[in-house]
Amino acid sequence: MRKVLFLDRDGVINKDVSYLYKISDLEWVDGAKEALAYAYGKGYDLIVVTNQSGVARGYYKESDVQILHDHMAHELDRSGAPILHFYYCPHHKEGSVPLYAVDCECRKPKPGMVNQAIKDYDVDPKSSFLIGDSQRDVDAAEAAGVKGYLFTGTNLLDFIKTII
Repeated sequence: MRKVLFLDRDGVINKDVSYLYKISDLEWVDGAKEALAYAYGKGYDLIVVTNQSGVARGYYKESDVQILHDHMAHELDRSGAPILHFYYCPHHKEGSVPLYAVDCECRKPKPGMVNQAIKDYDVDPKSSFLIGDSQRDVDAAEAAGVKGYLFTGTNLLDFIKTII
């Protein structure tokens, strides 16, 4: 079984700029690349779980999310922090795009994305943990049997070193 560091995206890996989907708007959180490389070096696989309601709201398309995630994966891989998988939820029950305007099981604080990752990658929940920047991230982790940590600092490497 794998041990995994689950990460929320916006506010944890990258700076939270409302509805990020353009590569040109991507700004890494201080210490993010180093933190993920550090965790990977300690034997953790890296999985991102992120709500992306901008798709349901019609602000951008799923293909835009994929392009951004591919770019992020490439940058992180070059930093020694390969992302095993990006899971994202494009849904929001109040969305304007009918296909995505649903109340789903994958939108955090529901544990759908974490549960799917556990199933897909044979993850050991007891030796894994999640870092998020909101209580809904922590709630999703804990509903899936994974310890959740709330990141409220400014440097992810400093934060991760208090956990690992």
